[in-house]
Amino acid sequence: MVTKSEIQTIISTDNAELLVRRADEIGRSLKDNNLTTSQIRALFGEVRQIQGQWKIDPENRRKALRRLHLLKPKMAYRARKERGRAVQELVDVLDPALDAVLVEKDAGRQDACFERFVEFFEAILAYHKSYGGN
Repeated sequence: MVTKSEIQTIISTDNAELLVRRADEIGRSLKDNNLTTSQIRALFGEVRQIQGQWKIDPENRRKALRRLHLLKPKMAYRARKERGRAVQELVDVLDPALDAVLVEKDAGRQDACFERFVEFFEAILAYHKSYGGN
């Protein structure tokens, strides 16, 4: 599927071609493994809330960054809670992508990495739906 090196490239650079290609593959695989849209949206909704808070001001950005850190255990819980392999497959992609955002210490570069993380997640969701995921 997608390597950790590719995920690092997707999150830390503007390589939109790689982002789209891998999101397509992941979206198709998740659909084939019967991941439901509601399972994806449970995590994506939290990411969107974090994104909204991130952009308000520096204080809210700090709170959003904390919520982003706390997303890791939420993803792990969801992966263990849900039956089947599909949620774990999604978490296996998102977890290193999230790490690539969290490891960045420069605020400006971290902002860009976070936006690419959201774009990547959004593209995965879009491809999942385009392949008939329900």
